[in-house]
Formats: sequence, C-alpha cells, structure tokens
Amino acid sequence: MQVRTRFAPSPTGFMHLGGVRTALYAYLYARQHNGSFILRIEDTDQERYVEGATEVIYDTLRDCGLNWDEGPDIGGPCGPYIQSERKDTYLPYAEQLVKSGHAYYCFCSKEEIEERREKVEAAGGTWKYDKHCLHLSPEEIAAKKAAGIPWTIRMNAPTEGETSYHDVVFGDMTFQNAESMDDMVLIKQDGMPTYNFANVIDDHLMGITHVMRGMEYLSSTPRYNYLYTALGWEIPTYIHLPTVMRDATHKLSKRSGDAYYSDYMEKGYLTEALINYLALVGWNPGTDREFFTLPELVEAFDVARINKAPGIFDVDKLTWFNAEYIRRMDKQRYLEMVTPWFDKALAGKGIDYPRLAELMQERTEIFSRVPEMVAFLAELPDYDIELYTHKKMKTDAAVSKANLEMIRPVLEAIGPWTEQEIHDRVMEAIAAAGLKNGAVLWPLRIAISGQANTPGGAFEIAWLLGKEETLRRLDIGLKKLAKS
Repeated sequence: MQVRTRFAPSPTGFMHLGGVRTALYAYLYARQHNGSFILRIEDTDQERYVEGATEVIYDTLRDCGLNWDEGPDIGGPCGPYIQSERKDTYLPYAEQLVKSGHAYYCFCSKEEIEERREKVEAAGGTWKYDKHCLHLSPEEIAAKKAAGIPWTIRMNAPTEGETSYHDVVFGDMTFQNAESMDDMVLIKQDGMPTYNFANVIDDHLMGITHVMRGMEYLSSTPRYNYLYTALGWEIPTYIHLPTVMRDATHKLSKRSGDAYYSDYMEKGYLTEALINYLALVGWNPGTDREFFTLPELVEAFDVARINKAPGIFDVDKLTWFNAEYIRRMDKQRYLEMVTPWFDKALAGKGIDYPRLAELMQERTEIFSRVPEMVAFLAELPDYDIELYTHKKMKTDAAVSKANLEMIRPVLEAIGPWTEQEIHDRVMEAIAAAGLKNGAVLWPLRIAISGQANTPGGAFEIAWLLGKEETLRRLDIGLKKLAKS
C-alpha cells in the first residue's frame, strides 16, 4: 500500500500555526514512507471564502518547503483538487445513501427548524435534528421537489449503540452514538456538499490512506466512519494531532497576534526556525536533539512519539531557536536579510551596513527588533545622565565629564578615521593619562550612542558615525554633564 496523506485547508484567511503543523506532519509522514502528499482546497463553505486565501496557502507551504505531489496548481490523477470544482461529484453518493436508507431528503426551512429548536431548549432539552422528514414517501418527496421546495440531504444517524475506532495517537476510541451522531446535512440547498460529507468522499476518491487532523475531530470521526461503512469503503488510518496552545488554558488567537504563520514572518522570524520549533510542539524525537533541517525531520519523525497532551507554543522558546538560527547563518545571507530592517531606521544615513551586520548578527533574535536597536545611529536619543554612572567602571557624572574632555582633542586629531586608528589613539591616550579603560570607554560610548546597550563598543560606533557626528555627539554629552 502506498502511503497517501493530504492537507486540506479551507481558504478563509491566513494560515494558522496549527494548520501549518498539520501540513508539516502529513508531509513528513508521506516523505518518510516514500508516499504522496496531496493538497486539497476545501471551499464548500462559500460564505467564509476569502479572496486570495488560496494563494496564501500555496505561498505559505512553499515557503516552508512543504511541496505537494498533487494539488490544484499542478494537477494529478485525482483532480480537480478544489472542492467547489468537484460539485457534481457528491450528489450521486448522497443519493446512493438515500437509496440504502443511510440518508434522506429534508424539506424543513431554517425557520421551521429554529421554531422546533426553541421549543426543545425551552423545555430544558438539547436540540438535534428530529428526523422530521425521514419517513416521507417517494411520492411526497417527488411532489415537494416538483413544487420547488428547497431541500437538503441529511444523514440518517443511528440513535442507539456505540461506535469504536482506533487512532494512532489516542488509541482505541469509543463513542455513544446518541451523543456523537446527528442527522448532519450532507448536501446543502445550493447543491454544495457540507465539509463533513465532501471530506469523506474526497479522501476515498483520492486514495488517502492516513488522515492527519486536529484532535477536535476525535468525536466527529464516528460520523465519518458511518458514511465509509454505508458506502462500502475502507476506513483510513486516523492520526489525530494535539492542539497547538499558547499556554495550558489559552489557544493561539488572532487577537493576541500569535495565531498565524504570517504573524511571525512579519515580526522577522525565520521560516526554517519556525518549522523546526513547530515540529517539536506536540512531538519529540526521543533524544535531546533540538535542531533539524526539513530532510532531517523526515528521517527522525515517528508518529508513535506524537503526544496526546496539547502542545504549548512557547514564543520565548521560538525566539531562542530563531536567534540560534541567525547566529549560524552565512554572513552574506544575514546581510541580505537584515538590510531591509536596517533601512527602516537608517535609510539615507550613510551607515556602513556590512560592518553593522557583523556587529548585529550575534545580537539579533528577531529581525523586527533590529530597527529599534540601531536607531541611535540615525539620531542620538535623549538620554538621562544617570547612564554615565557605572559602579564597576567607577564612573559618575564628574569623572565622565573630565575623561570626555581629555579624550575629545585626541579624537579630533585623528587623521584617517578608521576603527584601528580610533582604537590605537584612544588606548594610547588612556594609558598616558594613567586611567582605567572603562572609565573612558564607558562614558564615550554613552555620549555617542545615548544608550547602555549597543552593538559594538565605542570604537566601532565612532567609526560607523564618522568623525564629524562623533564629535558633535560628544559635545552634546559634555553640555549635558556641565549642567549636572
């Protein structure tokens, strides 16, 4: 049996991280077993369809390296791979179920159903469709159709007994039919299938052997199995995945800005870091190893090590992963990636980006934090003179003022303004004055940067700023100190 997995998202907006992880696991499982990974777009709910969302799905999966073997854009033997383009596929199977007694035509209007629902709930009951149309005769059905009364086709769910099945992650599952089953709609009034029905039909027709989806579908699976059995089809292997959570009680949410793949790309996370970390949210390799390329994940992935408990998506842990990936990055690639972020703060300021990149790479955790970290190079921030006080360096306002007055003429006299020249002349002056290095370099860096933490030290910053700007900022610092 050739393994065939699928990722079947609905085009309703941006790609949720839970969806990306489902796609990742389905991809890894297929590749590991030399099988096929299929992309199917499930757009039967046209009211929720978002223009452009299908392209977002394509772009996200490609960015992540999750290339599909069959799908809407590349075709395949089971196409079309967009459900709305398969509309005529579903009705014959629903009619087959009607003939076998596993489904029936329903002519109830929304208003009628709502009225009956209100009565049941007012009496303290829980509403399920009440099989009102189950026993209509063929003649009654034909008459209603001829009269143009809108209809749906509903599943004739069992009301007694239980349904059991095996899930690779959660083991043997048993549900009471009275609780897990209902007479769900299979074909809607517009002729489109519902998600639940189309899902079963397409998985069978596309030869899907292993269905990977979120654990929220555990209780829905008896419905699917009822349809598979009624149609005489083999039930696929189920691999339900733990939910991706923000913490023990909260799901990732749009409001919190942590739910979608695009949220993290906009913040400057690396795709490869996100995919590496996301693979570990709900699965572990059985070792202490944490860093994997996508091919290495294919080799290491084992569905037996998927956890039952929800996976906690720790943004701090992701940030640590991201920082490690950035540190290991080729210097030229880092420069290319960081340049647009430098531009946000430094465009037109004449700052040497390659040198700044060398100073920033080890300090970068997320690219979106870069502009704030380098903005001082564009404009000296307004800072408090308390920064000049440093117990370890044994500096305060008075000491800093004296030492800056000593070093200013040294800086002004430097000929070729290079890092090496700045370093050598300043260090010579400090030694000649019999001062501690920190007593001069700390206030110098504060004066020309206006902040306690900077990429690089006084020499690197002075060179990046240039001689004229360095001296200008130094004078501002001396004026601040003179007023203290």
